[in-house]
Amino acid sequence: MTSDQDRPRISVVIPTYNRCDMLRTTLEHLTRQQLPAAEFEVIVADDGSSDATAEVVQSFADRLRVKYHFQEDLGFRAGTARNAGAALATAPILFFLDTGPLFGTDLLLRHLAAHGQDTERRAVIGYAHGYSPEKDTSWVTEAVERLGPEETVARYADDPDFRDVRHEQLMNVKAGTDLLPWRLFWTINCSLRLADFRAVGGFDERFHGWGGEDTELGFRLSRHGVRFEVVEDAWVVDLPHEREQFDLWEQFAQNMLHFLAEHREPVVEIGWALAVKHLFISYEEDYRALVEWQERARDTDVAAELAEAVRHLPPGAKIAVLGAGAEIPAAVPPAALLDFDAALLAKATASGRHTGHHTMGLRTALPDQSVDAVIVTSRMAGLWDRWRNELLAEARRIGREVRVPDGF
Repeated sequence: MTSDQDRPRISVVIPTYNRCDMLRTTLEHLTRQQLPAAEFEVIVADDGSSDATAEVVQSFADRLRVKYHFQEDLGFRAGTARNAGAALATAPILFFLDTGPLFGTDLLLRHLAAHGQDTERRAVIGYAHGYSPEKDTSWVTEAVERLGPEETVARYADDPDFRDVRHEQLMNVKAGTDLLPWRLFWTINCSLRLADFRAVGGFDERFHGWGGEDTELGFRLSRHGVRFEVVEDAWVVDLPHEREQFDLWEQFAQNMLHFLAEHREPVVEIGWALAVKHLFISYEEDYRALVEWQERARDTDVAAELAEAVRHLPPGAKIAVLGAGAEIPAAVPPAALLDFDAALLAKATASGRHTGHHTMGLRTALPDQSVDAVIVTSRMAGLWDRWRNELLAEARRIGREVRVPDGF
């Protein structure tokens, strides 16, 4: 058992898979930290490597407080590996770092300083220079090899081609204007209190493949009351390596679908739809548009529209209403009511006659062809231009017939 006097201040968890050379470089940079080696521990969480990863880790045992966990190779299970690493952590602060990025000598001190001495629920999002998977950043490797990470950052920090792909969104978080900071909590470089990590249950281990598990963790942390803080000075430099970009997007979209299955609400729906479209970076902008339209549409009563629509349906028809609002006429048979406004939906379903689904209609929980008709109301007008194709595709998936207002 570790005494309080011997307990490290921060636990560094590094998931890895068959990248022993990159891991060696990362561990070497950890030996150069200004924070004394006795004050942090490094936990390498191996996702089933068949190379010399274990030997590389062991070679640092005399310079770092290092632990090693191996799990069987059952496919890409980074979240499971991180959970296993976190289970071995003994420090109050948990720091997730990818295999490969390089960093300055003050990285761990920067993360510790951001958490401070208080017990506020805070998650720190570090900056990742050069992290832009869809750009050619091959020049970064040459620059770092020639200059070292500190001088590379000093020289190129303001170069748009060297920026973190999240740069604009991270600056909005710093300014306090971003509505969804949790979506930027990426495990390339981030930290949080171990107690908060455990309180929300860690990573969802049902995520397999690339992406989404850290975003979903960020979502649950946010719901737990954790505040997100961007610290640019806590930086890493991401070195480019081979990525199958198209396949990664497919994996990410599949994981976002699992995220949505666990958290059925519009904000997650948008994330899934954007992952499918390869447009995830516009997440906050699209969510903000929904919030603004929800406010504008709050007093839009579609009861008359619904009464007219059901007049033309055959007796016994099963229906779903997209954009149901709060007032449902008595003439509407028991229906699946879909609306993006949770408060109005609660009123609409209060009688127990109808079932409610808090959704934009981009991807619902309803089975294929489960209703005879989907009635789309004018409450969807402000979302139609942006999401028309997705809304119609989903309506046609769940319904045999789709009815939209004139002018849509």
